Amino acid sequence: MIKVKVAAIKSNPKNPRLIKDDKFKKLVKSIKEFPEMETVRPIVVNKDMVILGGNMRYKAMIECGYKEVNVMVVDWDEPKQNEFIIKDNVGFGEWEWETVANEWDEIELKDWGLDLPMFASPVDYSILDSEDISDQLNDMTNGVKKAIQIEFEAEHYEQAFELVKFWRDKKAYVGGMIMEYLKAEKEKI
Repeated sequence: MIKVKVAAIKSNPKNPRLIKDDKFKKLVKSIKEFPEMETVRPIVVNKDMVILGGNMRYKAMIECGYKEVNVMVVDWDEPKQNEFIIKDNVGFGEWEWETVANEWDEIELKDWGLDLPMFASPVDYSILDSEDISDQLNDMTNGVKKAIQIEFEAEHYEQAFELVKFWRDKKAYVGGMIMEYLKAEKEKI
């Protein structure tokens, strides 16, 4: 690892990831509040000083007023550089949300830049299982198709709506399609 002037480093035009707007502001804030991270997470560059890993951190450090940054220079051929660029940006892992919720402070996590999912409040469907109304429901729906509610995350709702509409327009039995999929998945368990 060596320290170089920021002007000696070149952004990579092939950088496949961006951090914009509010997330970029959070990254800048993170670097300002925890500058020690820069010494343990150097920018990875090739021998031509083109960034292979850390493009957004580099831009955030410039925003923070850094004149020099730590870099790790690698001497790899182009295929290996390309592989690194993608692998360095792929999120292989997933958050263990139960651990996050139980072991970490929500305010600190948000302050540190972690986008927390919006967990829906549990819905109580027990009224639908009530013996008191089941006979009435059966009488009212005798010979009529019945419906159940399926929850979707907000970001998936429009796509789910369009898919259901597409298959209904084709006169497909969407409930049957879902049941077949769910049965197949259950058999895998």
